Amino acid sequence: MTPADPDMLVIPDPDSLTQLPWKPEVAWLAGDPTIGGKPVAQAPRLVLQRVIEAAAKQGYAMQSGVECEFFLITPDGNAISDAGDRQPKPCYDQSALMRRYDIIAEISEAMQTLGWGPYQSDHEDANGQFEMNWHYGPALTTADRHVFFKYMVKSIAEKHGLRATFMPKPFLDLTGSGCHAHISLWQNEHNLFADDKDELGISALCKQFMGGVMAHAVPMCAIMTPTVNSYKRINAPVTTSGATWSPNTVSYGGNNRTHMIRIPDAGRFELRLADGAVNPYLLQACLLVAGMDGVAKKRDPGKRLDINMYTEGHTLKDVPRLPLNLLDALREFGKSEVLRAGLGDACFNAFLKLKQQDWNNYARHLTQWERDNTLDA
Repeated sequence: MTPADPDMLVIPDPDSLTQLPWKPEVAWLAGDPTIGGKPVAQAPRLVLQRVIEAAAKQGYAMQSGVECEFFLITPDGNAISDAGDRQPKPCYDQSALMRRYDIIAEISEAMQTLGWGPYQSDHEDANGQFEMNWHYGPALTTADRHVFFKYMVKSIAEKHGLRATFMPKPFLDLTGSGCHAHISLWQNEHNLFADDKDELGISALCKQFMGGVMAHAVPMCAIMTPTVNSYKRINAPVTTSGATWSPNTVSYGGNNRTHMIRIPDAGRFELRLADGAVNPYLLQACLLVAGMDGVAKKRDPGKRLDINMYTEGHTLKDVPRLPLNLLDALREFGKSEVLRAGLGDACFNAFLKLKQQDWNNYARHLTQWERDNTLDA
């Protein structure tokens, strides 16, 4: 938008009304932007609503949950906030969790007050990293809560004199922050992804949906891993904990965290691709677009791989690799007619334009590494 465009007005969605638990005199609402009384076609929340409506016309409703990983860091952003959090394998470390108990407890109690059904909080795989989970719900509800959750975590961290970041890879030697999504399709109260006759408890429809996600995973990286920094997470070397916990190939397995798609339980699958920088609305919209394309075309996700992709993936020759950088992802995204049609020209073109500007800005930046390695070339 430019100064030549008319005023933009946001129409609040009353269903999203949320009283701030830590500042109860203030309420938060999600809203939909309009210009001249017409919806702004590029707006991610409106895009998600259109995609949901298209699926509803075919009798489907997507339910989803997200796992938002984040770091608690010093206000200047240079280090994790807890100098005592030094274990080489700190995942689930109770001592480090308890040293940040006041913040984690306040966030968890806020989610309880809001009726989200929080059920798990833990110290994650990296020093200074945490994850907090709440109950799944309709895609739009989950996206709104995802947006609010990030705001809430940052606000409560600031209240305690710290800073929270969802940056994909804020520290090179530590595990990055992902945003895993758990997906299922429903009709009324019936989970269409569940099949108790299947070995993993998933239906043929679920496999078709997964097939669509896998078919479009490479161009989807532009949405799911949308920053220059994102590719230091999904193509990361081994961290101090001994693993990256991030995918680097388009593959799926059972309850196996080395794959892009995991089947953790019957009736759903987990996409492990997205990171903390993903737009919450485009995450849901992109998944639904790709998955419904899989259903429409009865896509086959291929053979399930029951191997450790970190140690054995190099032995497979026919498994697609994820992009190595944002530019490669944007080039693939720009060629995707399925994602263009599903997200709409306005959103697709605007996203591509803005992210290409990000890449160009990055490319104009001279790093110390370049000087150290080529000054005497």
